[in-house]
Amino acid sequence: MIKKFEELRIVFLGTPDFAVASLNALVENGAQVVAVVTAPDKPAGRGMHLHESAVKQYAIKKNIPVLQPEKLKAPEFIAQLQSLNADLQVVVAFRMLPEVVWNMPPLGTINVHASLLPQYRGAAPINWAIINGEKETGVTTFKLKHEIDTGAILLQDKVLINVDDNAGTVHDKLMNAGAALLLKTIKALAEGTIIERPQDSFEGSTLKHAPKIFKEDMRIDWNKTTHEIINHIRGLSPYPAAFTTLHNKQMKVFHAHAVAESTTLPTSNTHETDGKTYLHFAAKEGWISIDELQLEGKKRMPVTEFLKGYRF
Repeated sequence: MIKKFEELRIVFLGTPDFAVASLNALVENGAQVVAVVTAPDKPAGRGMHLHESAVKQYAIKKNIPVLQPEKLKAPEFIAQLQSLNADLQVVVAFRMLPEVVWNMPPLGTINVHASLLPQYRGAAPINWAIINGEKETGVTTFKLKHEIDTGAILLQDKVLINVDDNAGTVHDKLMNAGAALLLKTIKALAEGTIIERPQDSFEGSTLKHAPKIFKEDMRIDWNKTTHEIINHIRGLSPYPAAFTTLHNKQMKVFHAHAVAESTTLPTSNTHETDGKTYLHFAAKEGWISIDELQLEGKKRMPVTEFLKGYRF
């Protein structure tokens, strides 16, 4: 039976700031969010005080009931979910769900993913799209099923990646685009006007994947071209940040640019500096100039500030 948007009982599952934008879009537009499910509180910071997720903090402000299960298959959690009688579940930036959870509501469970599926399935779609030099990405709403990020696509919206964008700025663009697309998707579901499209109908080229970022993915390979290295730095800035080593210390690089001209030809694995205004690293066919960095044990700073206190 088709219900009005405002009549749908919705359970929202999410944890970080990225998810809060979507939750806020639902609440501010009159959706009936009957509960949120988010990660358990975790100790963080110097004092190791318990830290509440961004979604939990928002839900408390809006007087929305909060569930924080340690295990998603726990009988008591399943019973709590069932008692909510949700028509629909929404997942934004949350962990994998067991079938007993995602298959529970009559309208199923929909997910907001930060890529144009089927491209960039996985945990780090924003990072890998920029690292690979994409000019556009987007957001997708789709129905959950067994295999991760493979369910039927509901709606999509494209977002441009500009040359000066990094993972942080694209994250914010997709966060807002995803919130708007989720709202549009649920309203269409309520009206019964949405057409589900299997992902294999989109697959016309080689699929690019977006696996979790590990430490070795963050290490800068100076044997690559300047263009590839700049994309790598952009794709990991501000977090988790690309890194290299300087005098046997790890150095994170947040922003850099290719040097148009240089008086000396670079030799692999070398760097040059005037000690005041620039720090260049040699790439495959030119120099990369570091603009913003953080040396191990130090704070993040512009290269000019770093050079004031560093002796080569």
